[in-house]
Amino acid sequence: MYTTVVVFLVTYTAMAIGRLPGLRVDRTGVALLGGIALLVFQKITPDAAWMAVSFPTISLLFGLMIVSASFAVSGFYDWVAQRATAMTLGPRALLAVMIGISAILSSILTNDVVVVAMVPLIIQLCVARRLNPVPFLLGFCFASNAGAAGTIIGSPQNMIIAQGMNLSFTGFMQAALIPSMLSLIPIWGVLSILYAGRWTLAPGTASRQASPAPLPLNQIELAKATLVTVLVLAAFVLTSWPRGQIALAGAAILLVNRKIASSDMLKHVDGNLFILLGGLFVVNAALATTGLPQRILTDVARAGIDFQHPLVLYVTIGVLSDIVGNNPAALLLTPYIKGDNPELSGAAMALGTAFASNIIVFGSIAGIIAVQAAEEHGQPISFGEFSRAGIPVTLLSMLIGAAWLLLLTRV
Repeated sequence: MYTTVVVFLVTYTAMAIGRLPGLRVDRTGVALLGGIALLVFQKITPDAAWMAVSFPTISLLFGLMIVSASFAVSGFYDWVAQRATAMTLGPRALLAVMIGISAILSSILTNDVVVVAMVPLIIQLCVARRLNPVPFLLGFCFASNAGAAGTIIGSPQNMIIAQGMNLSFTGFMQAALIPSMLSLIPIWGVLSILYAGRWTLAPGTASRQASPAPLPLNQIELAKATLVTVLVLAAFVLTSWPRGQIALAGAAILLVNRKIASSDMLKHVDGNLFILLGGLFVVNAALATTGLPQRILTDVARAGIDFQHPLVLYVTIGVLSDIVGNNPAALLLTPYIKGDNPELSGAAMALGTAFASNIIVFGSIAGIIAVQAAEEHGQPISFGEFSRAGIPVTLLSMLIGAAWLLLLTRV
């Protein structure tokens, strides 16, 4: 038991720090090493480790990443970014458009793929219009996290929660979509106030790194991707078929292509995320065999804290996601949630991880992507600048989410 607990604590402490101290081992490497250590010390059998990895979750995430990638290779994201920044709008109106686009796309497609595809384009197009790209990048990033919370397919942690708790597509959306969309209002308001008078670039400022030329819009591939997406969503809503298999079937259809190489599609799949999730599945499963999590939850309940209450769960996972990351937080807590209203509990977890992740750069993959891309293009966003906007956005969004959950618990 003690070896398992030590490996677990070292793994999640390194998750919080971002790496193993003194070594060039990032979060993905830490999760992998944690799983390997437990196998080597025989704290979990190879068969049990294999069974611990949730194939339905992995298949759902992989399939939907391919579906989202199909929009990238069709040139759709490039076309959207160009059309949005070409609008003859003032900066505040353009910011609202960017926030809306980010939220809508992220609620339907995997938000990480959307951010990876569109952030470099947003920077280039803002610089071409002599606009300061920072508020638009922050707005796109914050809205991507918030918008993704509204559906079970918006983000990896949502998929983990939905699969682990067997949530329905429509039930989850009814519980989570409204606060997800309402949170876009404080995102726009905070950034509009913070960047008043700072919407334009200083003379002579230019992008330091040239981005690849935007892909031309391939209408045939876009139509194919759209049709498959509609069919996948319809199957999620109207059938009881396993969601992972539905997503894989959609991915298979899109990968069979005469003009676009499958390797170009697979470039948009985050392989590191799958390794991280696989390692954490093993680490968490090994800890569960010790009985320690169950004893802790029993002691917490005896102390008068209802861990299963949506508001308590909402705050707990929000704090935890800022410490270890939203995907590890979802993986860690999901197996122990046994609330009477699973859709409401799942929505509380999804909203908590999404809203809290905007407070710091490393709270979400979207934040990391936005900051790294800005740095590469000579438009750096410091940790302080990110959090100066992220803290009020997070607090206001969390209040909206808390009020909504409180309303639903009283209905």
